[in-house]
Amino acid sequence: MRCYTCSKLSFQIICSECQVKLFRPQVHTRKIGTLDVISFYPYSTIESLLHTKHKAEGYRIYKKLGKMTMEPFIKEFAESLDKDVHILGIDEHVGSGYSHIALLTKELQTKYTKVMHGKLLTQNRVSYSGRDLQFRLNHPREFRYGGKTNIDVILIDDTITTGITLQEAQSVLMRHGVNVLFALTLADAKE
Repeated sequence: MRCYTCSKLSFQIICSECQVKLFRPQVHTRKIGTLDVISFYPYSTIESLLHTKHKAEGYRIYKKLGKMTMEPFIKEFAESLDKDVHILGIDEHVGSGYSHIALLTKELQTKYTKVMHGKLLTQNRVSYSGRDLQFRLNHPREFRYGGKTNIDVILIDDTITTGITLQEAQSVLMRHGVNVLFALTLADAKE
């Protein structure tokens, strides 16, 4: 197999050299309303990788991105936990044979973090790609939550653009008695 970014022979979809030179996480926190959103990359750094989410190679790329970012983050975070925290992916609908968000949430499973797959799904499947804030406000996601109540969660998404989706998800969860600690995303489009 070849590295997706440099085309050198590699056993991994992103070779070790590219992981160090091109894709070293640059952790950044953005406040959206009352929610802290932690991102690992500026959008432009991994844009070509993010666009693979509906392609065959996207499965391996998102799995690798989760291993490179989510797994090390949660290992460090979980050391300070004194109670269980639940991991909740935003809209884990399956497309192209897999859910790219589910691949990210899977990497967050530890002894003290419990992944809840498919519990926060959208009723409105309209694409926000390339759309402005007004379009997003006029077409809410209409989340449906089917998980536990009275728990602490970390929200997971691939990209934060305006933050509307994360705010809507937080609002729905709060109505169900769920405390959102913060959100994790691979990339922040606001650089």
